[in-house]
Amino acid sequence: MKSLGRHILVEFHGCNADILNDVPRIEHDMIEAATRSGATIINSVFHHFSPFGVSGVVVIQESHLAIHTWPEYRYAAVDLFTCGDSVNPWVSYESLKTAFQAEHGSAVEMNRGQPELLQKVDIDPSDNVGEIGADATQKSSMPKHSRSVWFTDRDENIALSIRHKGDRVFQEKSPYQLVEIFDTFKYGKMLTVDKMVMCSEKDETAYHEMIIHVPMLVNPGVKNVLVIGGGDGGSVREILRHPQVESVTMVEIDEVVVRASREFLPSLSSALSHPKLNLIIDDGIEYLRQAADESFDLIVIDSSDPVGPAKGLFSASFYKDVYRALTPNGVMVAQSESPRFNQEAFVALTHCLQDIFTPESVHTYLAFIQTYPTGMWSFSYCTKGGIHPVESLDAEKSSQFAEAHQLQYYNLEIHQAAFCLPTFIKTMLAR
Repeated sequence: MKSLGRHILVEFHGCNADILNDVPRIEHDMIEAATRSGATIINSVFHHFSPFGVSGVVVIQESHLAIHTWPEYRYAAVDLFTCGDSVNPWVSYESLKTAFQAEHGSAVEMNRGQPELLQKVDIDPSDNVGEIGADATQKSSMPKHSRSVWFTDRDENIALSIRHKGDRVFQEKSPYQLVEIFDTFKYGKMLTVDKMVMCSEKDETAYHEMIIHVPMLVNPGVKNVLVIGGGDGGSVREILRHPQVESVTMVEIDEVVVRASREFLPSLSSALSHPKLNLIIDDGIEYLRQAADESFDLIVIDSSDPVGPAKGLFSASFYKDVYRALTPNGVMVAQSESPRFNQEAFVALTHCLQDIFTPESVHTYLAFIQTYPTGMWSFSYCTKGGIHPVESLDAEKSSQFAEAHQLQYYNLEIHQAAFCLPTFIKTMLAR
């Protein structure tokens, strides 16, 4: 043995940028490279680096493989360190060069720990180890691979990271967006669109109960409902808890979201086959443009963030069509982003709605959703006929409804308190 360890410093150029920004893919490729080299994998930790790139390490019994990627430069730096003669790090090099679709790779090998420069001493592993410690030492010699892979929803200043089990449950790039489902440790299965969290099994009730039951419990005359977006099915599920509803029309632009939710999120999508539902895969903006005047008692804008296909759902022309399509006593509710994470969009949308519905007819309310960056999320309640979201609430009916349906977030007190805004939000919205 010429050295205790072999250390290869690697640079890959001209790589596939999408691969270099894909946390589960990078983890898979690094583990595959370690396995092919003959290494014994102990642990892997991978995380998305802001604003672009992936950082991670695969700990092997023989040392480690580490990586950092720069997708914007199509460049990856890799550190391959192996101890002993049983693992060939050059096999890992060739594996990763192929996996990253690199146009060019370069590497420098250094020998670490030259025996002639070292003095070996005898160490008895039983020293200072009791019987229990000896058993633990013996068990620790049989490594078990543990994984720590993280999904990150972020902007240039704020990020939320959620640990998942490493492999995607679902991934498909539709004509509109990248749709993925991850199996997380804390929140169950989680739907994401273009790397932004849409909902998770464990905390989706906060969003869907608040966007639906707040407007419906102050307006018992709601019979015809339109939902724009909402392909996961959570909003439709909550709407159909109200027996007076005669019909629900849901217009979702991306059938991939609906298909993924039907298969992997049954607790949300359970009502997508309900006989009262008319599910339309189409552009919600165009649908409303052609909708008849005064045709819906309630319109719910259950959109993603204002990028990609949802960008038009934050425009004045769209909300003028919403206003026109509402019945004289109709109500519209829209998710209106986070006051902190999406402050610009939150303020702009609120002011846009005030211009269309009048300031007195627009009411902002809040819910707290753990898997959304900052946890604080807002909704905009807009009334065409003056139905106030708190003063018009039947308190007894609200309490009975929440108890009868065993709602997880909504209750009478939450409904009333949701409209009490912190001073910084009131200041933010002042014109």
